[in-house]
Amino acid sequence: MNNTEAQIIVVGSGMNSLVCAALLAKRGKSVLVLERNDRAGGCIRTEELFPGFHHEVLSSWYPLFLGGAAYPELKDDLAGLGIEFVSNGYTTGVAMPDGRTLALRQDVDDAVRRIEAVAPGDGQAFGAMAGQLFGKDAALTFGLLGNSPYDWKVGRLLFSEWRKRGTDGLLGYAAESLESFRRWGQRALSSDLSRAMMSPWVLHTGLGPDDATSALIGKLTFAAVVAGGMPVVKGGSQKLVQALQALIERNGGRVLTGAEVTEVLVSGDRATGVKVGDLTYTATQAVVCNVTPPQLYGRLLPQAPEAVRDRARAYAFGRGCMQIHFALDGPAPWRDPEMLKVPLVHLADSMESVCMSVTEANNGLLPRAPTVAIGQPVAVDPSRAPDGKWILWLQLQEMPSRLKGDAAGQIDVPADGSWNEAVREAMADRVQARLESVLPGLSGLIVGRRAYSPGDLQAMNCNLVGGDPYSGICSPDQFFWLRPFAGANGAKAHKTPYKNVFHIGASTHPGPGLGGGSGYLVAQALAGK
Repeated sequence: MNNTEAQIIVVGSGMNSLVCAALLAKRGKSVLVLERNDRAGGCIRTEELFPGFHHEVLSSWYPLFLGGAAYPELKDDLAGLGIEFVSNGYTTGVAMPDGRTLALRQDVDDAVRRIEAVAPGDGQAFGAMAGQLFGKDAALTFGLLGNSPYDWKVGRLLFSEWRKRGTDGLLGYAAESLESFRRWGQRALSSDLSRAMMSPWVLHTGLGPDDATSALIGKLTFAAVVAGGMPVVKGGSQKLVQALQALIERNGGRVLTGAEVTEVLVSGDRATGVKVGDLTYTATQAVVCNVTPPQLYGRLLPQAPEAVRDRARAYAFGRGCMQIHFALDGPAPWRDPEMLKVPLVHLADSMESVCMSVTEANNGLLPRAPTVAIGQPVAVDPSRAPDGKWILWLQLQEMPSRLKGDAAGQIDVPADGSWNEAVREAMADRVQARLESVLPGLSGLIVGRRAYSPGDLQAMNCNLVGGDPYSGICSPDQFFWLRPFAGANGAKAHKTPYKNVFHIGASTHPGPGLGGGSGYLVAQALAGK
């Protein structure tokens, strides 16, 4: 084949794209990955923001990848290319402005004991919840997440579960799956500390604790982290991108950066290739697109049926995200030294404060007291910073994409609702002051601070529409069988109206995260597995 031809063309080079391309290349397919930016990786980006400090500017943690289906097939290849995933035996925790903290290890039984010691009854409630998730409900939940929703395997799974549970049992599972986290938390947990520790995990799919399905998603994410840990790539995630790219190229594939696909070329009901500037790249088997639905059907496939384009235009994106990165001259000044071992701590006043911040952001307001995910990558991988130094990786998932005001009445926002440098830095100042409530003396340790607003995130990655890090809210109408949508001229899950055009990425099943799930599922389909 010549340089402008491949069996499979992959548009975009995020985690799902690289996983898909690497698996297909290993199976003998000729693969071409085309990336519009000057680097591959999508939301994986490691940068030396300050001399000697290597920050994960966007994503950072890999529990979904190590627990997913793609990793076992790629594990040995990645190890041979120098990739090492490291953990430290701790997982998550909570820090509250009133001084209370709790650190959890990578051990469900130990977490039960630790929670029970500070919140009698809640440890047992967590243990029962984890036992149900990883016991009775494991086959159904992970089967639904791990397979293409419209695959015959899902039908067989549902029939098997119906035989075990009966109709009432399946309806009970559905009812529990639709419940909000607030309702479950008020019923099952007695302590505001327990609720403050678990409820922020709902935010990691773009939902809030009052949203339908947030109980299932919050419980599952929290329990999976406690059981599986918070691994990172030793030396920085960019090494994983480089390794996957090397694996693709070692097996005859190519990854081109600075190559923006402007159109998928079709003839009848099949794609023939893609356009990049004046060049045409021919795909003899398939085109795989890692983009959002509006991009796919509004820009790349403008000739798609009107019903599909209507659904794509209606696809909903969630709140914006903000990231703040601190380089510190010494370890973070926690009152409890054990907190220095925790990879990801949530700063929250209460479950109710999480709900309030979500509501403020949904209404276009900068939240008064945002929930802060405080990542400590040096706790897991000391090579990220000079000896004795520290990094804080902050994620704030309750930011408005478009600004209407400030809930605290202190920050002036532009009349056009856009984020600018002044708003971004004023919000970063508010977050820094909030951190001082749990990290007294933090400001005296700061070597450097870099903040990224929702607008900045979208500028770095066009799939992060409005700064939504999950490329579309995971509400019930956009999840499982309905992600991104269904029933429109054959567009459902990873299929499109065109027989050999496939849709992957965070906007598709099984949703966001660094698991590579959609890339794996489409690679399986294209390889005939």
